[in-house]
Amino acid sequence: MPTPTRSPLVRTSRLPAAAPAGHTTAELAALLDLLTEQRPRIETVTLGHGRDAASTTAAQAFARAWHAQGGQILTVVTWPEEAASWLRPATRFAAGDPDAWVVAGAALGWAQMSRRLRHSTTWDPARTFAFASIGDIETLRLAGPGTLDGLRGASADGGRWRIGRHSITQDTPPARDGST
Repeated sequence: MPTPTRSPLVRTSRLPAAAPAGHTTAELAALLDLLTEQRPRIETVTLGHGRDAASTTAAQAFARAWHAQGGQILTVVTWPEEAASWLRPATRFAAGDPDAWVVAGAALGWAQMSRRLRHSTTWDPARTFAFASIGDIETLRLAGPGTLDGLRGASADGGRWRIGRHSITQDTPPARDGST
């Protein structure tokens, strides 16, 4: 990999650090559905999250649900909202060759982490699934063009979203009560 000439860090001097909202039951169910629908089957994941309370709680809920379905978590990696470098957590997050990565966090922290991942590792956003807090236009703007293309996730209402070509596509949640 060529040595880059610019740092992947987002300049944060004027950005507010907004904590994400807590996850919902519908969101967790949709995220699990996304993972279990994939072929080849996803069995192992690396779980990453920001260090705020909402992201930590979302990651813990995912871990319980994933284990209950027979899934395996290779490692759990956390990251700060602000740091001099995200190289250490990015390296840990990308290691181990999981079937997929699952993330929860605030826009700024995840943007910093994803930029470092793209800059310094073989991480693939197309193998990454996220909670609603990641699927925000602010995350996409902060991460920059191409950084998150292919990343998918669940919305708070149980819908789904996907990042690609500098945009986020939102899908409405499926009817879960048998109606159409």
